[in-house]
Formats: sequence, C-alpha cells, structure tokens
Amino acid sequence: MAKFNIADAKARFSELVQKAMVGDEVIIAKDNKPVVKLVPLVTPGKARKPGSAKGQIWMAPDFDATPADFEDYT
Repeated sequence: MAKFNIADAKARFSELVQKAMVGDEVIIAKDNKPVVKLVPLVTPGKARKPGSAKGQIWMAPDFDATPADFEDYT
C-alpha cells in the first residue's frame, strides 16, 4: 500500500495512476489521515445484443393449458 500526501500526489499524479492501474493500492492522505483511495475504473463487458438467444429457447405448445390435476381449483 502506497500512501501519499495531497501535494506529493499532485506532483506525481501520472505515476500514481499507473500504480493503481497495475493493481497497487494508492492512498492519498491529508494531514496524515487517509481521505482517498485511487483505484482503476472497471468497465463493463461488451454491450448486450437483443435477440442473441433467438432459436435457443422454446415453449411447449400446451404452456398455457391448466394441468388436469388442477382443474378442480379453477
């Protein structure tokens, strides 16, 4: 864990960003008290494409039919 005060962090910002991007924990402190943790931004995976499961899902022809043993309840 690397800890830097604000003035030092301003002077070495690019270096600190690189450290965070490779997985190092970077803490920025004010008056020796941690106030900020610098972490890389996690981007989501590829965008969803509507209809990508077309043809992979089916519904039985009698999907809406009431089962025979439930007819007394309807």
